[in-house]
Amino acid sequence: MVRQVRLVGCAPIPLAAENGGSMKRIALLVGLAAGCTLAGCGGSSPPATTTTTAAPAVKNLVVTPAIKAALLAAGAKLDSVPVSDFAGLAKGLTFYAYDPVHGLFWAGGKLVAKSTSLRAQVATQDDGAYDLFQMHAGGRWIAYADGYGNMQGTRCSIVVPLPVRTVWGWSTKTPCGGAFNT
Repeated sequence: MVRQVRLVGCAPIPLAAENGGSMKRIALLVGLAAGCTLAGCGGSSPPATTTTTAAPAVKNLVVTPAIKAALLAAGAKLDSVPVSDFAGLAKGLTFYAYDPVHGLFWAGGKLVAKSTSLRAQVATQDDGAYDLFQMHAGGRWIAYADGYGNMQGTRCSIVVPLPVRTVWGWSTKTPCGGAFNT
């Protein structure tokens, strides 16, 4: 009969053979059992460890007068209308954030045409009713017309990442603008 030691979670370890195994074997096996206990026993793979690294969070930023001016200039360029034909950006509809995962600044805004500029008024209708903006750090703003972006059956001019839409409180169901349809 073989005597065995079974440690919790470990395979049985024989201590002595039927014919009376030697003390060296017992000492060796007890040492192995202790090592097994310290190593965590069980299978052939090491104990599982998990490390999670959270992606840096998107930061909702304050729209400064300089940012407003830069967005207005990019939107006017998109519409091929002089900046002077616009009164500014619509209050409550301008958003600005930084996405550190992609190294991009994002913005959304509605250009407000001056009543004296028919060209600017036409440019800010329909698809031009709302603009999305994107900029690499140190780069220039690029504007995208997105007035129809949140309407069913239309294509996005650019896809705003979900974390950015989330910090702005926009729709998480449509990848486009969504400023008017949260």
